Amino acid sequence: MNLSSLLLWGFVATVVLTGIQSASQGMGFSRMSIPFMVGTMFTADRSRAMGLGFLAHFLNGWIFASVYALVFQSLGRANWWLGALGGLAHGLFVLLVLMPLLPGIHPRMASEQHGPTPTRLLQPPGFMALHYGRRTPMVVLAAHLVYGVILGAFYQLAV
Repeated sequence: MNLSSLLLWGFVATVVLTGIQSASQGMGFSRMSIPFMVGTMFTADRSRAMGLGFLAHFLNGWIFASVYALVFQSLGRANWWLGALGGLAHGLFVLLVLMPLLPGIHPRMASEQHGPTPTRLLQPPGFMALHYGRRTPMVVLAAHLVYGVILGAFYQLAV
């Protein structure tokens, strides 16, 4: 694995993914903020949650980038369309697996079966995160597709 390429392009891809998701929230396409949701897993302080969430989200971005790099290395090639396929699979994994699991592991998120309480204040994502807006799945898939394209196009295989 090419560690310097992984660190650089994993960071760039995560910045772009986070930017797309933040912009979509600001423009009203989605109400979902992954950094906020992740941050509130660690603290009830809503102000600190964003900072902690961004840090955790960037670390996760590098972890996922390392998985992409391992796949590229095992295939012996990295290109934009392989990255796009990985991004599509990654986005579907987030929407279909991680989002439904989130209420069960998040200490401050209500579930579909049990509504809000004084400690569980966040709305559950629902199927494909649709509780955060009808366009949320489109935004998540587009952001992860771009993430994968960046990694596939720019990651340099280790020799």
